[in-house]
Amino acid sequence: MTGTVEPAERGATRIADRVVSKIAAQAAREALDGAVPADGAPPHATVTVQDDRARVRVGLELGYPSDIGGQCGAVRRQVALRIKALAGMEVPEVTVEVERLHSAQTRGTGLGRIR
Repeated sequence: MTGTVEPAERGATRIADRVVSKIAAQAAREALDGAVPADGAPPHATVTVQDDRARVRVGLELGYPSDIGGQCGAVRRQVALRIKALAGMEVPEVTVEVERLHSAQTRGTGLGRIR
């Protein structure tokens, strides 16, 4: 008797939240494709995983002026695609928080006002 085990009885693979979070942060960097300001922090992500669904919050810094809405949309799409492809999870929600805008006019000028 060979004892084959049915697929449903074999167990499950659990992917840690921190792994999904790293996938999301990398996907955000890919989506921005070099648009992260030189003096800005790289994107970071927090994830809540329940069953095979991940809810993602991505924090990032962007240059100003730029197409903020377009960049946030690209991040949402890329994060959802990469998590689906690499972790096999559905991503019903990707929240993007722009934590800081970096103006080319204020770089290197300290904290003074622009006139």
